[in-house]
Amino acid sequence: MREKIDAALKTAMKARDEKIRVSTLRLINAAIKDRDIAARSEDRCEGVSDDEILAILTKMVKQREDSAAAYEEGGRPDLAEQERAEIDVIREFLPRQLSDDEIEEAVASVIEELDAHGLKDMGRCMGALKERYPGAMDFGRAGALMKKALA
Repeated sequence: MREKIDAALKTAMKARDEKIRVSTLRLINAAIKDRDIAARSEDRCEGVSDDEILAILTKMVKQREDSAAAYEEGGRPDLAEQERAEIDVIREFLPRQLSDDEIEEAVASVIEELDAHGLKDMGRCMGALKERYPGAMDFGRAGALMKKALA
């Protein structure tokens, strides 16, 4: 995953791609390096894993979605558009996102498989979803569906 991001940055710089693409790829690298440094302080010399990189990218997308919404509310569509352009670059490195129907199906299958019967089982079910679909699902939406199904 790390090599894929580095290669994309080198290609974008050589091709003199638009500024947003290059700067977003640099931001991704900086976030990964920051987590690498934190991991080294915890005696994990190999740095962050691909799963942790997926979590970083997912968090970056969520932050930009929130910012874009705030800019739209504040009457700054130009800044909102820039945030969405960054989201497009980041999503290139994430797995395909599941549709609403696929999320509902995944939630139902986890509930059935774990034999969950109430909200007390929600944490266990959400943990299973996060383990099976890292970076491929909006867990906020999945959590709402899970809560509705278990209530």
